[in-house]
Amino acid sequence: MQDSTKRPPRVNRQIRISPVRVIGADGSQLGILEVDAALSMAQELGLDLVEVAAAARPPVVRIMDYGKFKFEQAKQARLAKKKQHVIHLKEVKYRPGIDDHDFDTKTRHARRF
Repeated sequence: MQDSTKRPPRVNRQIRISPVRVIGADGSQLGILEVDAALSMAQELGLDLVEVAAAARPPVVRIMDYGKFKFEQAKQARLAKKKQHVIHLKEVKYRPGIDDHDFDTKTRHARRF
């Protein structure tokens, strides 16, 4: 069951469940390893160990550059926000004691909206 709150993925020493299924930096599966062995492999490559599927058994982790991963996600979020369409609601209020000219002006504005 998915949690409704979005948490950032666990990285490096935050991953506590062992063993884990490890995916390499190039996308190849490296097998099921202990967390310490996977972390040492990631550190040798100068990369991070990032948990990508916490609900799976065993959990799936990937060796990647976490800073670059976060940057790419933020970039995609900015593009999605830029493309979304925002609807603005405009309203015109008519009061009981409004004059004819004011009524016509407000009606013209409402039609133009």
